[in-house]
Amino acid sequence: MMEGKKKGEGMVQNTRPLTDEPSDDLLWGINAVWEALSQNPGGISEIFVQEGKAGARLQQIIDLAKDHAIVVRFVDADRMRVPRHCRHQGVVARQTEARLMSLDDLLVSLGGGEAPGAPRLLVLDSIQDPHNLGSILRSALAAGFLHVIMTRERSVPITGTVARTSAGAVAHLRICQVVNLAETLKTLKERGFWIFGAVVESDATSLYATEFSGPICVVIGSEGKGIRPLVRKQCDFLVTIPMRASFNSLNASVAAAIIMFEIDRRSS
Repeated sequence: MMEGKKKGEGMVQNTRPLTDEPSDDLLWGINAVWEALSQNPGGISEIFVQEGKAGARLQQIIDLAKDHAIVVRFVDADRMRVPRHCRHQGVVARQTEARLMSLDDLLVSLGGGEAPGAPRLLVLDSIQDPHNLGSILRSALAAGFLHVIMTRERSVPITGTVARTSAGAVAHLRICQVVNLAETLKTLKERGFWIFGAVVESDATSLYATEFSGPICVVIGSEGKGIRPLVRKQCDFLVTIPMRASFNSLNASVAAAIIMFEIDRRSS
């Protein structure tokens, strides 16, 4: 339910081979990628560079991406994710449907008072299904969790599918992607947040018996493995949704919605 290498070095994850149909969230070619990076780096979620390709302008793209903490993946020629006929010149960028914020900017915006009461923050640890992510973001907006932190690696990017499933919620949320989620949670704790990790465990505290007060951060783990161990260690409390049947797991998006709306109900 809920529960490497450095940036710019070769880490291939969930890459697909060349196809005959272009994806609407990709752009390619040195000029196109450079302009996108220069004008709107927050609109790029990751960059694919063909292994073995080199050149001054390509290196400029790689360096600029690193400056903006954008993931650069070095992949084989048949893993560039673009149609076979495309002249991609060794570089492809994935555009995001949301303008991503830095962690510092997100923390500043948390004091903006968009929602009444103490700040609420949703943290997503390695959500990999685009429909789940879109549904979670839609529920987050409805429940007043306007600030979201996602992992940069191991997470699905905010593609058109995510945006459509969220019913446009991504345009209204403040979203940040981080490389080291455990360290980010440490920073949040230093800022006074209480970290609540959602788990499927009988000995965890029931959601309905948990006190939620002060600045709240809710961590939802991946669909299969839940919250990763290092992230779990940073949680102040582990909470679970009690279920009457022996069935012991909920879809990540359903679980996230139940938890966020319960917290919102208590604050109303």
